[in-house]
Amino acid sequence: MQSSSVPNRWFVVIGAVLIQLSLGAIYAWSVFTPALKAAGWSKLETQIVFAVGLATFAVVMVFAGRLLTILGPRKLAIAGGLTLGSGYAFAGLLGATDFWTVCLGIGLIGGAGIGLGYVVPIAVGMRWFPDKKGMITGLAVAGFGFGAMGWVKVAGSWGQLIENHGLASTFIYYGIAYTVLILIGSIWMRQPPAGWQPPGFEASSPAAVKGQDNFSIGEMLRTPQFYIIFLTFAVSAGAGLMSIGLMKLYPMESLQANGYSALEASAIAGTAMAVFFSLANGIGRIAWGTLSDLMGRRRSVIIMTSSQALFLFTFTNMAGNEYLLYLGAALIGFNFGGNFSLFPTLTADIFGNDRVGQNYPYIFLSYGVGGIIFPMLGGSLGDMGNFSLAFSICAVACVVAALLMTLVYDPDHETARHHAGVHGFMHQMHWEHLEDVIDHALHPEHFKRVENQQESAGRNEPS
Repeated sequence: MQSSSVPNRWFVVIGAVLIQLSLGAIYAWSVFTPALKAAGWSKLETQIVFAVGLATFAVVMVFAGRLLTILGPRKLAIAGGLTLGSGYAFAGLLGATDFWTVCLGIGLIGGAGIGLGYVVPIAVGMRWFPDKKGMITGLAVAGFGFGAMGWVKVAGSWGQLIENHGLASTFIYYGIAYTVLILIGSIWMRQPPAGWQPPGFEASSPAAVKGQDNFSIGEMLRTPQFYIIFLTFAVSAGAGLMSIGLMKLYPMESLQANGYSALEASAIAGTAMAVFFSLANGIGRIAWGTLSDLMGRRRSVIIMTSSQALFLFTFTNMAGNEYLLYLGAALIGFNFGGNFSLFPTLTADIFGNDRVGQNYPYIFLSYGVGGIIFPMLGGSLGDMGNFSLAFSICAVACVVAALLMTLVYDPDHETARHHAGVHGFMHQMHWEHLEDVIDHALHPEHFKRVENQQESAGRNEPS
């Protein structure tokens, strides 16, 4: 099919960015936490709402992957926009400072809206850009990171919505804005015609070959690669999510301990989150996606998680200084953003391009796991006055995740079609030699008997 018979595929990118700008609402949560604390909330309660939103986002995304083939991408995006907007409006209309109302409206309903819409731009973008999967996924999800910067600043120093209109009105305004942007973006959310390829795309190129073997959900779940990727994503994303949740509270405490006034500390911490972290978060999505097209997904994930461990270790010594805080927030944000371009494309490469809309939501459940464990860890240790321990724990976890990623190789599809077992696990991990060593250690008499039989056969052979 000629490329001239279909719309310009770059309009898909415009639609994807508009949708993701709104879905990035969850990363703007930290701008509301000081006002909620002033209304009597504990630090842990502010993190519970954030964690509920992340977990709901991840769980609903599993169902969204199935709905994608039933409703189609455009209708699914519209459903996500309406759900997200109604969640914020619910919180604004029925009690913006009531914990359970906000948790239900923004955490549960809002998180569900994000989960419904998130998979659409990724699945559609990869189908339109098989030649640049990493780059296009990075561009598609960049709005998710950049969106936080705008929403934080509009509610805070740029628009002063919270100060001038209060939390309730801000939630309502945001709900309307999110819905409108997603409805506009959904216009371009449709799959290319069957058999369509971009001009000059070679079917035998490395980019085309990667991801041709499509695993069903059941087959994917029988591979050890799935669980290693799942755990790595949970740790890498969870560490960044904890940083997001604490990027306002922790630096404010550290800055005030170093002599800054409460007002100065609030402004500096807000800038660290809204500008440096958020901007780097968006840039990291594009940069890591593009780099992964050049040097491979697995290597990119290893480098990203290893360097994130270093940045998390050093952040506790940076948070109390204005300019070091900006640097630390940017470095952590840059790597955090890389998760959302690397793991979808890694899923497509390993488990199939055509199945990424169904398979990636199961990988993305790890985001919900990380979103529950790490932000609540940070909030609990923060209430105990030990933020630095939370960052150190996350750093160690990132080191372990990087080591695990070195074990990931392409799985064998035929083995994945059968019930999981020790032999299948060893084969998928390319550990057949280790399996022989283990068998020799467990059954030495068998191998000795075989060796004796071979020696006897050798002696009896005619010369």
